[in-house]
Amino acid sequence: MIRVLICDDQAIARHGLQMILASAPDLEVVGQAQDGQEAVELTAQLTPDVVLMDLKMPRMNGVQATRRIRSSDPDVQVLVLT
Repeated sequence: MIRVLICDDQAIARHGLQMILASAPDLEVVGQAQDGQEAVELTAQLTPDVVLMDLKMPRMNGVQATRRIRSSDPDVQVLVLT
């Protein structure tokens, strides 16, 4: 099972991705973050295999969050969405 964290500042985008990924039997959405800072925190807590990361977000953008996530856990794969 591949553990996925969704990070997007728009709730409708998070919900849409959740709905799409729910149909994949080998994926499990373990959490959702609404900004980069929350993504960093949830990645440390939930240890996802993959983070789906929006690029433009408040508090911390996707590039900054990706750098922090990868520096603390280089095994996490981050897919940036725009």
